[in-house]
Order: sequence, then C-alpha cells, then structure tokens
Amino acid sequence: MNDVILLVPVLAPLAGAVVYVAFGWRPATSWAAAVSAALVLASGAVLAADVLQHGARTGLFGLVRVDALAAFMLVVVGAVALLAAGATPSWLRGEIAAGRAEPRTATRHSLLVQLFLAAMAWAVMAANVGMVWVSIEATTIVTAFLVGQRRSRAAVEAAWKYVVICSTGIAVALLGILLLDAAASHVPGHVGLDWVELVSAAPHLDPGVTRIAVALMVVGFGTKAGLAPLHSWLPDAHGQAPAPVSALMSGVLLAVAFSVVLRVKAISDAALGLGFARTLLVAIALATLAVSASLMIRQRDYKRMLAYSSMEHLGIIAFGAAAGGPLATAAVLLHVLGHGLVKGVLFLGAGQILHATGSSRIDAVRDLVGRVPVLAGCVGVGVLALIGFPPFSVFASELGIVRAGFGAGLGWATALALVLVLVIAAALVVHTSRMLFARPGAAAEPADEPSAASPTSPDSPGLPAAPDSPASPASPGLTTSPASPTAEPALPRRRAAMPLLLGLLACSALGVTAGPLAAVLDAAAQSLTGAP
Repeated sequence: MNDVILLVPVLAPLAGAVVYVAFGWRPATSWAAAVSAALVLASGAVLAADVLQHGARTGLFGLVRVDALAAFMLVVVGAVALLAAGATPSWLRGEIAAGRAEPRTATRHSLLVQLFLAAMAWAVMAANVGMVWVSIEATTIVTAFLVGQRRSRAAVEAAWKYVVICSTGIAVALLGILLLDAAASHVPGHVGLDWVELVSAAPHLDPGVTRIAVALMVVGFGTKAGLAPLHSWLPDAHGQAPAPVSALMSGVLLAVAFSVVLRVKAISDAALGLGFARTLLVAIALATLAVSASLMIRQRDYKRMLAYSSMEHLGIIAFGAAAGGPLATAAVLLHVLGHGLVKGVLFLGAGQILHATGSSRIDAVRDLVGRVPVLAGCVGVGVLALIGFPPFSVFASELGIVRAGFGAGLGWATALALVLVLVIAAALVVHTSRMLFARPGAAAEPADEPSAASPTSPDSPGLPAAPDSPASPASPGLTTSPASPTAEPALPRRRAAMPLLLGLLACSALGVTAGPLAAVLDAAAQSLTGAP
C-alpha cells in the first residue's frame, strides 16, 4: 500500500481546507466537509481491513504507521466528523440568520474544522512520539480560534483558558517525552521515539526514569483528554464552542488524546509491570468521576452539562484502561466509538436547542416535546444511550469495563466508580426531563455551581465572566431570548435532525453487534496488551 493511500485521512481534510480557502463557504461548497469526513471514514475502514490481513503498515519514510488502533481511531474520527459535517450547513445558516455569524465567519469556521481533522488524523497515525506531540499541540492552536469564534467576552476567556491549561499539560507531556528519550538512549541500539521500538526496548529502560516519564505523559496527554487534575478548561471550552465543534472536541479530540495514553500505558506495562499505570489511572479516573458528579448535580447550562458528562465518560474509559487485559481494552475502544457517536448527537442537538430557544440555560428551556418533538426525541433517546441503556453500545462497553474491573481485583474502586456514574446519570435525567417535559414558567431550582453566564466562573473563582448564553444582551449582535418581545428564535427544520437520527441508529446497531469492527477491536486490544 503506497504512501498516498496511507495519507488519505490527512490529505482529504487538507483538500477540503483548500476548497474553503479558494471558494469560501457557500451552498456549492457547504458539503465539502461532509465529503472529506466520508473519505476519512472510508479510508479508515479500508486501512483496518488491510491491517487485519497484512499487519501494520508504515510509510512516508517511517513517519506514518497504521496499526489496528490507528485504523480504529480513524474510523472514530471519520464517523463523528461525518455527523458534525452533516449538521453544520443548517447550523451555520441558522447562525447567519440570527445575526451571530456572517459568510466570512462560516468560511473561517469550515477552514479551521478541516485543519482540526487533519491534525487529529495525523496524531493517530504518527509513528513517532514527538510527531504525536506536535499534532496534539496543533489541535490546541486550531481549536482555540473555534472556541473563541463568537468573540464575546465569555468565548474569548474560554479560548484563553483552553490554550493556557492545555499548553501546560502538553508541556508536562513534552518533559515526559524527553525523559523517556533519555531512558531509551541508554538502551543498546538506536531506539529513538518510535512507538514500536519503545515497546520492544521497554524491559531494558531505567525503571526510575521511566516511572517519572510515564506519569508526566499520562497527566500531560490526559489534560487534552479532559482528565483530572488539569480538566477545568473542558466545560468552558465546550460551553462556548460552536455546536459542531463541541461535537468534534468531545466525541473525537478527547478520544484521540486518550489513545496516546493507551500507547504510553503499553510502554509502562512492559517496563514497569501492570501495577504502576493501573494505580495511576485508577486515581485519575476516580478523581475525574468525582469532579464530574459534584458539578453535574447543580448544573444550569446544558452545554456545560454535556461537557461534564464527557469528563465522566473519559473517566470510565481511563478506569477500563486501568483494568487492562484484551477484553477490557476492547471494551474501552468500543466505548470510545459509542460515546463519540452519542455525544456528537447530543452536542449537535444542543446547537439546535439554542436556535429554538435562544438560550443555553436549562431553566430557560421548557416543553421541547411540545415545541420540537423530533429534536426532543433525539435528545431524550441520546441521554438514555449516554447513561447506558440497551441496546446502545455504551451499555455493552460499560458492562465489559465493570466486569473487567472486578476481574482485575479492583472491586472497591469499581463499586465507587459505579456509585459516581449513577449519581451523574440521575442528574442528567433530571435536568433533561425538565427541558423536555416541564411547562413554560415552571419554577427552577437554584443552582450552586454557576455557569460562565454567572458573575463568576466556577473554575476561576472571583474572576468575572461574560454571559454564556448567546442570547444574552451582554453579547452584542446576538439574538434576544424568547422572553423578549422583539425576537422569536426560529425552530429547526425536521431535516436538521437527520444526522442525529443516523448517529443514534449507528450507536444502537453497534450495541447489537460490532460486525466487522469486532476483529479490529480484538487486534487493537491484543497489540496494546501484548496478548498473543
């Protein structure tokens, strides 16, 4: 397989970026993003089939390597990107009609999204740890402009917070990479930073240096995955980013960053045994779940609610990775895809709710079932899928992770994680049911945890934050809320729900049978765990 085919997942988004640079965003080019996403998905599927038949493929002078994990992650990137691309044209038209954007904004948005996809595709295919680091840092630079796209005070603050915290995490990861390289330099032969060579040389690495390097890399790349302790960028960034971008950040970016943690864990297990990475990941997973649960209960902004849910699911994924073994790792990868599909649906639905109500506050959204029944149905079913109802794949993957946790001797930690997950699920159901069924004018309970719309930001105590709701009068040029007599937000068209329906159908089908993906999941799990 030549280098060109290996590079299709990167070249397709770059070609889409060229289209938007040359022709701008218009009806004739609005579906270029969907074409590039479909090419990423198709190339991921083709590469997965080729890897299963012939083994891992290397190209571009050894800089690119596609194994089972990389091929699977390309499928995740392409699938969620295709959902987001399908919903983006109607979302952009709604933003332009509401005065929150203009064609030039749509062009810049579409260009940056294509560069975002290219960076994520390169991150999962890079054969060298250093190139992975560069790719992850590139995603930070590109998405910072997308987070601050509205240019309101809250959006700019969220973008800067995202840049500062994620750059700090990436700097920590870079220090870990340098230490790992130092440990590898004392191994006979030229090891360098190639993933395969590092795993092969892991038993000969200095344990003390490797232990520090692994801890720094897990914490550093875990920052981009939304894991504690450097997690506070996530709710602000997801709350302010455009809905399609939130779908990509939650459904894909977090998973891409965690795939790096999985590769680091493979090195750690070979060099230090199973105990070190397991203990570290269990602590991080439980801390992430605890933070998510504590802030979800009194949440009053539905986009931030979904952001904290993303933290929860990355905590579950981290816990599954800590359990280890082929079955647990396969369940983790299945959860990555299922969560990406469902969270993509819910963030896209959140964008349509914003268009329908003019507010991102939970207490301002009432009787969605009566006003927009199709959208309400998608959001309601999406929340049920997210909390693990069958037949959706999240149920199967969470069941596999729980079984692996008990089987690995992590009984108390598994029980604690289950309690935290149940608390988060209850909060999600309560908040969502109010949005779907409560009558307008129903009294809302006070919230202890302020959103970015409050006088202070929960993650930056004492600092003033601009209103998070795009309908706020403090954001010039934005639409007024439904309570205003001067404007009435437009209801989304029914065809805008098609990407949401397709995402839910794909997740439910994946829960019934993984189909051809089962072999890819098994191959990726075996390569990460060293199982025969």
